[in-house]
Amino acid sequence: MILAIAALFVFQLLGEVVVQTLGLPLPGPLAGMLLLFVALMIRGRVPVDLERTANGLLQHLMLLFIPAVTGVMLYFDRVAEEWKAFVLTSILATVITITVTGLTLKWLVRHEDEDSNE
Repeated sequence: MILAIAALFVFQLLGEVVVQTLGLPLPGPLAGMLLLFVALMIRGRVPVDLERTANGLLQHLMLLFIPAVTGVMLYFDRVAEEWKAFVLTSILATVITITVTGLTLKWLVRHEDEDSNE
């Protein structure tokens, strides 16, 4: 488990280095996760320890949002001034997410049916 967490941190560090070196307009952790994805695609499978560690982190994902929520509360006055934009953006993002998820599921089911018919 410790090696899996270390691997996640190493890929995050690599992402930060790549972003800073190339001046990419991406967050370093996102670049790191993309690098991890490429490494796992090349490897062809996810190591068992990494899978267990990732699942454990995902089960407690809400705990990772506590610092972000605390940061937002520091700017509560600004949020109160611009609440309409926050509400509209939240609704729009939810609609887009549900639509894209539904279309993706529809596409996957259709392709699965085509594969089973062959």
